[in-house]
Amino acid sequence: MMEVILLQRVEKLGQMGDVVKVKDGYARNFLLPNKKALRATAANKAHYETQRAQLEAQNLVQRQEAEKVAGKMDGLSVTVLRQAGDSGQLYGSVSARDIADAITEAGYTVGRNQVVLTTPIKAVGISSVQVSLHPEVSVSVKVNVARSASEAESQAGTAEAVFENPEAEVEETEEDAEA
Repeated sequence: MMEVILLQRVEKLGQMGDVVKVKDGYARNFLLPNKKALRATAANKAHYETQRAQLEAQNLVQRQEAEKVAGKMDGLSVTVLRQAGDSGQLYGSVSARDIADAITEAGYTVGRNQVVLTTPIKAVGISSVQVSLHPEVSVSVKVNVARSASEAESQAGTAEAVFENPEAEVEETEEDAEA
């Protein structure tokens, strides 16, 4: 186990400035190369304390910029066209890179490592995906996966109707069950 000082908030680990114990491989392969942490030596602790106010100010500015972008991105919906079978199963899958490219085409600069996708999207439909703009700021984006542009429009229309009036969808399914 290795002790490190976090230089920014790391999810499920701690806040900026926390001294935490992590496994050696996690520190060597992720935290240290990505400049998210420093080894917790006496010299590094002293250096961090002298730089603390500056680092916190930088973090605050970055967070405020991310919140502005999040405000603009709120309610963003992107469409990804893919080939799929009759059952709606995609022949491939939609990955974080595909979603990042679609968001970039919509006019926002987002890297694939900012798209939080626990599992790839493998079916036609609308999915909600989290985009992490800053360690403390994330926004939800709707991803509409369809076979064609016309199918994407009809899915978007159906989804809007369901979000506005969820009972309508339930009533339709009950009528379909009786028929």
